[in-house]
Amino acid sequence: MINDNTVEFYNSRLTIDLSSIKNLKPEQLDKVRHYGTLAENLLKNKDLAMFIHHFKFEVADQLADMRGHTPTDDVQRIALCNQLVGIDNFVSSLKKSAYLKNRIGNTNEVPDTN
Repeated sequence: MINDNTVEFYNSRLTIDLSSIKNLKPEQLDKVRHYGTLAENLLKNKDLAMFIHHFKFEVADQLADMRGHTPTDDVQRIALCNQLVGIDNFVSSLKKSAYLKNRIGNTNEVPDTN
């Protein structure tokens, strides 16, 4: 399952402590900007949005089709709800990255992350 792309993506992840943006070096700010640009591109991608919404609709349909209240049904409901929360958290992380990029901008302005 692990290939060269996976290793490259792992090594290029954003590991900067964003709670202290005031103390970041210019190259770290550039990395935040680049990461935010990538996130913005995904947020603007209509194909990605379509697949995310289709996934959420499928999960919502599965939840709506569940009629029983057995322990197995309840576990299934929790698992499906966790899938919905997971995809929402993914989209939120993209929005946060884009927000930080836009707040930092091309100036020396430092965003308030509190």
